[in-house]
Amino acid sequence: MSSLPPGSVVAVVVTRHRTELLVDSLAAIAKQTHPVAHLIVVDNGPDQPAREVVEASGVPATWLPSWHNLGGAGGFALGILQALALGADWIWLGDDDGHAGSDSALASLLEIAERRGLAAVSPVVADKADPDRLAFPLRRGLVWHRTRTALLESEGEGDAELLPGIASFFNGALLRASTLDVIGVPDLRLFVRGDEVEFHRRLVRSGLPFGTALQATYLHPQGGEEFKPMLGGRLHAQDPEDATKRYYTYRNRGYLMSQPGMRRIGLLEVPRFAWYFLVTKRSPREFLGWLRLLNRGRAERFHRAP
Repeated sequence: MSSLPPGSVVAVVVTRHRTELLVDSLAAIAKQTHPVAHLIVVDNGPDQPAREVVEASGVPATWLPSWHNLGGAGGFALGILQALALGADWIWLGDDDGHAGSDSALASLLEIAERRGLAAVSPVVADKADPDRLAFPLRRGLVWHRTRTALLESEGEGDAELLPGIASFFNGALLRASTLDVIGVPDLRLFVRGDEVEFHRRLVRSGLPFGTALQATYLHPQGGEEFKPMLGGRLHAQDPEDATKRYYTYRNRGYLMSQPGMRRIGLLEVPRFAWYFLVTKRSPREFLGWLRLLNRGRAERFHRAP
């Protein structure tokens, strides 16, 4: 196809074996008051293809099957590069299990990004089942917020429309094409878990302005259960129940904490997780397993989960 017209928005969605959820995600894209010029769906599971769902979306679309599972990181990298190759000026990222919270979500993100000169802007990621609840807990200073109401109230007399320096990229974020020229695409090696944090790290270090638009939402299944409270809720530790998720979460965290911009945070990781595993859970075995995975990430041993 020919290059897209100036100002075009291309939506990029990554999926694998979840067509029943993908239907809702693409339907929300098709209903946006600001039209999406093109949709790219990277399908990491073409043995159960999502092609029919993509072609029935009502949006000009490209279905990109990958017989090698690229994970979320590689899937978004491939989709972003395809969008750039098409000539997109804006790229709108979304996962297959979430969708825009309203028909005007994209228009709201685009308006605030253009008016305030943002390199990237994210909506608030809210719980599908309870939109006032955040899908993932968000920390401001030493306080963890779990609802939109609490988050808005915490801003007080501050900026009522933008939370600067914080964003959730793979759940509804809008990025300028020029932003990707500066920070690159997600790191394929991370596969899943931590890839979004590493992407965020690069944007912070770039000095480009970005943030979360407080009046726009993206609905996602609740993911806060992984964040286990300790010390009366003043601290949290991420502890997935699924062994594969745990492998990638801890291994990739080891890599992240060794990178510029995150090393100070990394100094707190060992005492925090030592307290969680040894005091809260009383499980030395799990603490040693966490240490092994952390060191594997620090050594950049990015083998796939066994």
